[in-house]
Amino acid sequence: MSSKVALTGNEALAQAMRQINPDVVAAYPITPQTAMVQTFSQFVADGEVDTEYVTVESEHSAMSATVGASAAGARAMTATAANGLALMWEVLYIASGTRLPIVMPVVNRALSGPINIHCDHSDAMGARDSGWIQLYAENAQEAYDNAIQALRISEHKDVMLPTMVNLDGFITSHAVESLEILADSDVKEFIGEYKAEHHLLDSKNPIAVGPLDLQDFYFEHKMQQSIAMENSKEVILEVAKEYKELSGREYEFFEEYKLDDAEIGIVALNSTAGTAKGAVDNLREQGVKAGLLKIRVYRPFPGEEIAEVLKSLKAVAVLDRAESFSTNGGPVFGDIRSILYNIKADVEVVNYIYGLGGRDIKVGEIESVYRDLEEIIDSGNVKNRVSHLGVRE
Repeated sequence: MSSKVALTGNEALAQAMRQINPDVVAAYPITPQTAMVQTFSQFVADGEVDTEYVTVESEHSAMSATVGASAAGARAMTATAANGLALMWEVLYIASGTRLPIVMPVVNRALSGPINIHCDHSDAMGARDSGWIQLYAENAQEAYDNAIQALRISEHKDVMLPTMVNLDGFITSHAVESLEILADSDVKEFIGEYKAEHHLLDSKNPIAVGPLDLQDFYFEHKMQQSIAMENSKEVILEVAKEYKELSGREYEFFEEYKLDDAEIGIVALNSTAGTAKGAVDNLREQGVKAGLLKIRVYRPFPGEEIAEVLKSLKAVAVLDRAESFSTNGGPVFGDIRSILYNIKADVEVVNYIYGLGGRDIKVGEIESVYRDLEEIIDSGNVKNRVSHLGVRE
């Protein structure tokens, strides 16, 4: 039986890790993720899990130890944020290229410099092409649910790729929310036991892990990763369907909020989606046909499915909490505009960079974005394809 509890986002993820009871967790503290692994380490100390908890000297070592454990056939997890994720960079590619089903919560935080410990998505967006599946969460409930589903997704025989479970630093990680935690026995049954098909400790079937891979096979192995990422789309939906039967909570690639008859819409990730829903509700009361598309699965990018939803709109604004420095907009904007171009959709798409370094995004500011979209429709003119929302200029 599930139970209602009040937890921070970090505590919710620690509870998910406790219920998963991985064989190995190797982690290093970094704000605003620290409380997550600190809470989990207490579960280890109290004997609530039989996880081998490895204290390491850096995040690079944390991911390296997690890779080693996973390659040895263990169910392995870690967690990090921002600069910690950046320090793992080379090992992220090793984890995905070696096809290791590691699950890692990432508490999204701005990358230095200047030094900043608050939320934006520059960390995970920087790693978007590292071969990891990426899930995003509006709140603690979704972060908890995503973590449990992530294990099933990563360990599926047709996938075998690592997954990042993203949640906004401080906004979600440190805010106390009411959420529903599944029964330990239900989680245990849902995730099942993990038995690696190939691993280093199988003396009867010896394998090499991390060999030199040059022109002869490297390209083919990268293609296999690409196919696995494509396979993950179907698996993500299959797992979500099973999870709905267990929890009653429904998950897809994305959430459509009042888009059925919308003329203008916003695309957003993580906690900002909740703020945007408030703006949509306000505008609907004023007769404005506004809607929201909240992306949950960003890698693999469900381009065809998103295009199908957005193609009927007249104008769309993509909110990016990361600056790509391409001078052509943020990372999500690039993906959205590309898929709409592919189907030759007659939709104006604009981009707003916002909230860098944890700057608040308020309902009124999001309402102003919708007003800008109305002006684009009325005038037929886009003054600024890319704007920075809330910055002092």
